[in-house]
Amino acid sequence: MNGFAATIPMLIVVLSAIAAMLAEAIRHPGERMYLAGFGLIGLTGALVASCFLWDTDAVSFGVVRADNFALFVNVILCIIGILTMVFSNDVVERENLPAGEYYALTLFAIAGMMLMAAAVDLLVIFLALEVLSLAVYVLTALRRNSAQSAEAAFKYFLLGAFSSAFFLYGIAFAFAISGSTRLDAVATAMASGPTGTLALLSIGLLTVGFCFKVSAIPFHMWTPDAYEGAPTVVTAFMSTAVKAAAFAAFARVFLSTLQPLQGHWMPVLSGIAALTMIGGSVLGVLQSNIKRMLAYSSIAHAGYLMLGIVSANAAGKAAILFYLLAYAVANLGALGIVALLGTEERQHDQLRDFAGLWRSRPGLAGLMTVFLLSLGGFPPTAGFIGKWYIFNAAVQEGHFALAIIGVLTSVVSVFFYLRVVVMMYMTDEAVAAPRPRISAPSMIALTLAVAATFYLGVLPTRVLDYALQSIQTIF
Repeated sequence: MNGFAATIPMLIVVLSAIAAMLAEAIRHPGERMYLAGFGLIGLTGALVASCFLWDTDAVSFGVVRADNFALFVNVILCIIGILTMVFSNDVVERENLPAGEYYALTLFAIAGMMLMAAAVDLLVIFLALEVLSLAVYVLTALRRNSAQSAEAAFKYFLLGAFSSAFFLYGIAFAFAISGSTRLDAVATAMASGPTGTLALLSIGLLTVGFCFKVSAIPFHMWTPDAYEGAPTVVTAFMSTAVKAAAFAAFARVFLSTLQPLQGHWMPVLSGIAALTMIGGSVLGVLQSNIKRMLAYSSIAHAGYLMLGIVSANAAGKAAILFYLLAYAVANLGALGIVALLGTEERQHDQLRDFAGLWRSRPGLAGLMTVFLLSLGGFPPTAGFIGKWYIFNAAVQEGHFALAIIGVLTSVVSVFFYLRVVVMMYMTDEAVAAPRPRISAPSMIALTLAVAATFYLGVLPTRVLDYALQSIQTIF
């Protein structure tokens, strides 16, 4: 199937972003308008379109391919987007964020992420990366009266520009080898030609570009500051959606195009994965700010996901997609609760802010506990199954040291997750601070996220089968 079919999900999201912008432009000052509705309609439409495109392997313009792998990632991105829209409806007005810009930029970023997952040309991957990055840079600085937000966005933009340059040079060297930037042409050139300096330079520079986007150590410097400085609902969005899109392109390029040179990149990625797991878990223990703690948690989870790429077997490849879904639901839920409890004056992002939450908001405390336990890898949650399959894939390929590091760092990370739980249940609130009311749609969204966390933890087989079938379509 040719034509525009492969681009339909992202076109729907782009149209909803344009509708949100136009609605903001024609809205009278002070007039209330449900702008999140445009996003919900667009993302639901993209979700339905992705389901209809399943097994069609549609290709558009020769560079965008809606194979089952890209469609699975689309589903993850739509779930993240829908949950973000629901949480944002409570938060945007309360934190005095510019609504039209916020919803439009979020939707444009999701469209860029979908394009990144479906692109089969390195230049298109780069363009998609820039589309999503520019939107997220601006979203990070959306609290215009906050110096912290501006500083975070500037650091993110500056380091992001450097990583883009590395990525672009990697593409240039790949073009020099193959005479094309298409992934299949680059794969053929890499497989048929002798391993030369240009090929190794290309792999090295592409690795730097991808490792920056997934927050792998030592390319993680922007992550804690950007997560802390951005509005919390933006932190929740970029910690999950950006990671899903980046790992989708990472897996497509390294497990398919660069697979013939696996012997060269695997030791490097193994070292980066080990550093990322250790650094993220150890530094997370030192944090008293929840957003910084979850930033280091995000870094550690990037290390676990890289184990799936390093393993490069069927179990590891399926586990990458499953883990992305499990992590997205739990992390978005946890940061969503932080965002819903915050106000413009009080972010509610310090560890002590959660003292006594069990007494004042028992439902939210219960939901937060489930999300944190899933991130820590406790059974019977999705996080446990995700880690089980990732570590199992590493053991199957003989990466015993990496699997042991993964298990040990998971144990270390439990400390900072349980610190929040102890604060909620066993510490009295020093001064009763007012907490905003949570709307019914947000509570329903959080409940659905918890239901998904338990479903993926108790009955993971069907989703794992879909993940395995979908990732096989990129080979």
